Amino acid sequence: MQILRNFSLKNHNSFGIDVRADRFISVKNVDDLRAILRKTYASELFILGGGSNMLLTGDIHRTVIHLGIKGKEIISETEDEVMVRAAAGENWHEFVLWALDQNFGGIENLSLIPGNVGTAPIQNIGAYGVELKDTFVSCHAMNIQTLEQREFSLEDCEFDYRNSVFKNQLKDQYIITSVNFRLTKRNHSLHTEYGSIRSELERNGITSPSIRDISDAVISIRQSKLPDPKRIGNSGSFFKNPIIGTEQFDKLKEEFPGIPSYHVSDDEIKVPAGWLIDKAGFKGYREGDAGVHQNQALVLVNYGEATGSEILALSQKIQEEIKEKFGVQLEPEVNII
Repeated sequence: MQILRNFSLKNHNSFGIDVRADRFISVKNVDDLRAILRKTYASELFILGGGSNMLLTGDIHRTVIHLGIKGKEIISETEDEVMVRAAAGENWHEFVLWALDQNFGGIENLSLIPGNVGTAPIQNIGAYGVELKDTFVSCHAMNIQTLEQREFSLEDCEFDYRNSVFKNQLKDQYIITSVNFRLTKRNHSLHTEYGSIRSELERNGITSPSIRDISDAVISIRQSKLPDPKRIGNSGSFFKNPIIGTEQFDKLKEEFPGIPSYHVSDDEIKVPAGWLIDKAGFKGYREGDAGVHQNQALVLVNYGEATGSEILALSQKIQEEIKEKFGVQLEPEVNII
């Protein structure tokens, strides 16, 4: 293991923010992780995965541990289902493609989501009507202080909308090292009702889609709306879709009849944050190199040399305008650091 000092994190965060870490260490296996945690016990740590769900607003004056643990394996299987384990450092989309190659279903709607497997449970990633928790069985995580490995069940993780126990009670206490998923081998449960998946399938003349067809549709939709972080710095959806009460939604609908919505429960409605931001006139808006993407108002972008503080300031400006115009408080989906 090599300790790099005054190390640029520009290539390790999808916004492409050029901040520096006092110390940077990349670990390739669980034993190395345990060894470096033992050595850096008294240090303040910053755990880095794919760098896709964060906005860095300044240099990191901590020891950055980059999780590069790789590996995918089948743990058990029946005629109908298979349990697979993926290591924390595996790229999420590459893991989805691997599952599709085996005809394992359940995560095809989560295609092209940036980031790594290890950070997926923290955020309970989701897209197009599917969330990570729908196929999640358990994850293994190392306690930063005791160095013991613990297995967290579905119930232990307390998953909620873009939320988990790792963002709350256990924040900064554990490092996820691998995740177990239960996927289908046949009789796949297909989810085509959310967003524009169905219309994308129809456009391609597909009436009986396979899981690969759904993945291809999701990839096509995302690529048409979302910028490639390798070309334009971004972290995907910057804000959560707000969930509001039905009474508040009814009032909004009176003023804005075209407002889209998704029922969460009898008394809660989810409203697309992108629609609100677009309606407020921010789609394509730009302040220097910090901007809102021209095709998807939910995505904040770095056109080149924007700082994390400049993107944060833009996000706060959007929040204030949405609150004033619609009475809705937007919450960031990305971690502000």
